[in-house]
Amino acid sequence: MMDEQNGHAVNRLFIRLYEDNVSGRISDERFSMMSKTYEDEQTRLKAEAQSLKQEIEAQERQIDDIDQFIQRVHKYTELKELTPYALRELVKAIYIEAPDKSTGKRRQGIRIAYDLVGFIPLEKLAKEETA
Repeated sequence: MMDEQNGHAVNRLFIRLYEDNVSGRISDERFSMMSKTYEDEQTRLKAEAQSLKQEIEAQERQIDDIDQFIQRVHKYTELKELTPYALRELVKAIYIEAPDKSTGKRRQGIRIAYDLVGFIPLEKLAKEETA
């Protein structure tokens, strides 16, 4: 609301500037310079507003995806073993990393991409379990 009021005030100021130019109170050169500055600022603000709108839409989609994932997970709170159906509904992909033997023991990382929400770091899941 405040930005809209500021926009109207700037537009009124620009109209007054135009009137001052027509009446000869400011030179054509000065008006041209100020007009270009105003137009450049309007272009920048429109681009920024579009970018912010896209970011808001992306975050709203992400919130919807998280809500859908949570609803799916709630169906499996008493799950004793991972069924193929649960796996298909919750997991998008499983990535198995190359074995690492640098410590003398074989270690192999696994990353799980969950449907709708992507990767959830294992340390974050472990932290939530202990909380």
